[in-house]
Amino acid sequence: MTDLIARPEANDDAVDAGDALGLSEKPESLGRQAWDRFRRHRLAIVGSVLLVLLAISFWVGPYFAQDFDEIDVLQRSQGPSRAHLFGTDDLGRDLLARTLRGGQYSLRIAILTAVIATSIGTLFGAIAGYFGGVVDSLVNFLVNVLLTIPLLMVLVIFGRQFGSRPNTVAILIAMLAWLRAARLVRAQVLQLKEMEFVQAARAAGAKSGRIIMRHLIPNLVGILLVEITLLAGTAIILESTLSFLSLGVQPPDTTLGTLIAEAKGSIDTRPSRVLIPGAIVTIIILSINFIGDALRDAVDPKSGIE
Repeated sequence: MTDLIARPEANDDAVDAGDALGLSEKPESLGRQAWDRFRRHRLAIVGSVLLVLLAISFWVGPYFAQDFDEIDVLQRSQGPSRAHLFGTDDLGRDLLARTLRGGQYSLRIAILTAVIATSIGTLFGAIAGYFGGVVDSLVNFLVNVLLTIPLLMVLVIFGRQFGSRPNTVAILIAMLAWLRAARLVRAQVLQLKEMEFVQAARAAGAKSGRIIMRHLIPNLVGILLVEITLLAGTAIILESTLSFLSLGVQPPDTTLGTLIAEAKGSIDTRPSRVLIPGAIVTIIILSINFIGDALRDAVDPKSGIE
């Protein structure tokens, strides 16, 4: 009886000792660990805040600003004023309203491009890596052929023919920007398909499509998030280049690149017309790159961040 009474006290002592050593604490989830690493990137946090504020401004601002395409010939080429904070263009249109509209379209193109290109790259890369053999050779051949084609030249050619709407521009860029994602996913799938959980799924009779969609791709979410941010930054640059060459979104719609192209003739007299949309493009790209760098470190378990 004495032993039976004393045993709970001994267990309590063991629990207290475990608490003192931190052994009874529940281990952090992988998501929690990734978030802890991400939030230690101060530039990424700043970039995230700036990107969110810009996105809110682009989507909410037009409801409070003037019509982006309202022409007032009596207010042509005006500098910043109380009525027109960013001034007006050569047709008297309010540049603040056009900047908000242009930023909205530029972000839409970046997001659509990143999602479409990553999806295509993930599909081709996963199929090539999982099946190997002839399928892998064909996908690699296609990727290598496309990599030899100058990206900008193809965009210029197709942009002249099809690039008049934001969604069309996004699809055009995505059709040529998925190659890096395909190579990245293929390399990861080649490693994952030999692991125990994939072998167990095969032994249980799971079909190839189910293994790819339910077992392989969910394990690539971290690197795919990083790839989406990188592709979004690339899309902003390519869209701005196309618009600067007057081959992207056509009037009356506008993007940040279009605004820069429209203002290139007045850079000596009114540099703010070029500097404002140019600065916004720079902030967006830097913010996306900072977020991408932080995500890459956050999803990497071997990250050196403390």
